[in-house]
Amino acid sequence: MLLRSTPLASPSHCPHVTPKSVSSRPRALTCSIYKKKVTPVALDLSPATDSAKSKADSSPSTSSSDASTSSHSSESNLTSAATLLAEVVASPLFYAVAGAVAIKLVASTGEQSASVFIFAATPIVALTLLSKSDLGKKVQASLNERLPELEAEAAVLKTKQAGARSNSTWYGPNRNRLPGPLGAAPHLKGEVAGDFGFDPLGLGTEAETFARYNEAEVLHGRWAMLAAVGALIPEVLSVNGVDLGEPVWWKVGAAKLSDENLTLNWGGIEGFRIAGKQGIPIIAACQLVLMGGPEYARYVGIKSLEPVGVFLPGEPLYPGGPPFDPLGLSENAPEFVEQGVKEAKNGRLAMVAMLGYFVQGAVTQEGPVRNLLDFIEDPTHNNITKYL
Repeated sequence: MLLRSTPLASPSHCPHVTPKSVSSRPRALTCSIYKKKVTPVALDLSPATDSAKSKADSSPSTSSSDASTSSHSSESNLTSAATLLAEVVASPLFYAVAGAVAIKLVASTGEQSASVFIFAATPIVALTLLSKSDLGKKVQASLNERLPELEAEAAVLKTKQAGARSNSTWYGPNRNRLPGPLGAAPHLKGEVAGDFGFDPLGLGTEAETFARYNEAEVLHGRWAMLAAVGALIPEVLSVNGVDLGEPVWWKVGAAKLSDENLTLNWGGIEGFRIAGKQGIPIIAACQLVLMGGPEYARYVGIKSLEPVGVFLPGEPLYPGGPPFDPLGLSENAPEFVEQGVKEAKNGRLAMVAMLGYFVQGAVTQEGPVRNLLDFIEDPTHNNITKYL
């Protein structure tokens, strides 16, 4: 206990105040010499001393805690960066952007076969190494912590899409069908995009078989939409004076086989190529590594990218997520359902167009653009009757 006043009085200053009297009159003590009333103020020094000691003792602990927090933050940032990198590399858009970068890098190395193949293999190798590394394990662990929340969000989105299908005229038992018996297949329930009830041969009576055929149709339709346009562009450029080496789509392979020195530039832009100056083996090898990864991921299924921290909320044919739906278009359920039907229609039309390209090429020995220009020039003679 401390006694504080102004001025201070203590037993040593006041002979009439003894420790005993201090003890016996703790509330108000009067010194006869100074005639000052001394008010005792009780200050417990122990807690203060303990607090100071605690602060002193906790200083190293605080530093250690700060260091731990900083380390955890760094690891978290690294994990986030690795996840973002995986999402970017897994995106189809990545190959369009990275292609331009790879062209510059390949050109800087003199377009050697080894460098061309290395650049082509880099994306799939990088993802594989990430999935096998300690960082990859941390990335996957981070994803596993968020999986319940992500799966709940995906379930909500799928519920909205299911509701949009039930309200659409393109789905369900009352959907739009082909007329008469052409659209009367009883085993088709209108559960997928583009189901018009057409299956006269009963190829989709088994659910498993139907799912496999539906997947094949969607994938071939997507490839056909790309091919139908890709076969036209080189010919259009060639007609307008751009040198492409060989502009006709079905002649390119034969031209390259007969002359390995033939250089193929994208869009006819000199130097705008990756393997266009190489022979067939390197082109085939690059194609293998570029397509092998995506095809393997498709074979594994919707969870194929989770080992590198990428969660795909959709379904195998419409995986969604940042790699396949960077603009979040699937969040608009009615529009997403409508786009699925449009994709099915345009994919079927593109497959028929590619069949037409095949037949025209075999019959006329020309490309589709040249066939069209010849017909426009003389429709009376340059038509199908010319070849009958």
